[in-house]
Amino acid sequence: MTETVISSPTREVVIGHDRAFTVIGERINPTGRKVLAAEMQAGDFSRVEADAVAQVEAGAHMLDVNAGIPLADEPAILAQTVKLVQSLVDVPLSIDSSIVAALEAGLAVYEGKALVNSVTGEEERLEQVLPLVAKHGAAVIAITNDETGISEDPDVRFEVARTIVNRAADHGIPAADVVVDPLVMPIGAMRGAGRQVFTLVRRLRDELGVNTTCGASNVSFGLPNRPGINAAFLAMAISNGLSSAITNPIEGEIRSAVMAADVLAGNDPDCAAWIASHRDPGGTQGAARGRRGGRRGRRGGSRDDG
Repeated sequence: MTETVISSPTREVVIGHDRAFTVIGERINPTGRKVLAAEMQAGDFSRVEADAVAQVEAGAHMLDVNAGIPLADEPAILAQTVKLVQSLVDVPLSIDSSIVAALEAGLAVYEGKALVNSVTGEEERLEQVLPLVAKHGAAVIAITNDETGISEDPDVRFEVARTIVNRAADHGIPAADVVVDPLVMPIGAMRGAGRQVFTLVRRLRDELGVNTTCGASNVSFGLPNRPGINAAFLAMAISNGLSSAITNPIEGEIRSAVMAADVLAGNDPDCAAWIASHRDPGGTQGAARGRRGGRRGRRGGSRDDG
């Protein structure tokens, strides 16, 4: 099976279908978090620091770092955030921006092999992002939309993924370094959104042989008890071959669902991680892993709480 290796200076994470599911913490993202956006723009990164440490303590294997703030100097803020987060925790990072200059700034200061979030099937985006990924020896998230938008047909999304994988190969980027996002749509607006993702994830694994990821919380947008929906979605997606996701590790329901899915998929040998997590009164297996300097996070909750 395909293995995607991402690293920091001291730690390596391998995303793979025969491996434990990779949780990428979503909370360092000002989208929908007005307080965080204002603080980052003003140079106050205390909430970023707390979120970074809290997510790793909750079991995140990687962190997604985004600095998309309207009218702000996104390249400078993203580079500063990447450097700060790497000084606090040792997990690898996903450098997340729709602005190529910001991706370039983040990659320039990153230590290790990053995951770039993201490239689409749009010609301009392919020609801007793939050379950057190749230059820095990074891996990349491939979003399955192109100039025509986001298709409701999973077959169309699959062909977009195939195109990106092929174009990446033209730049010397192996399929193992392309992690495909099948695009999760809100289940409240699109009744078949879950089934579409499950079908597409299986095909991406079986036919293209690539690893997959998604913004898992998108599935519950607009619904009550979002963690409950997200947890069930992740467990079902893992059973269909999803190998990583950008999600909120601080939510107990999500942690439990992911760890139980690993047990049932046979990717938690001897159920060791599950057993260890239930010996810990806090319910977080390896809470101190990836932590530097003994700092503890002070915040939790959903992504839109500041």
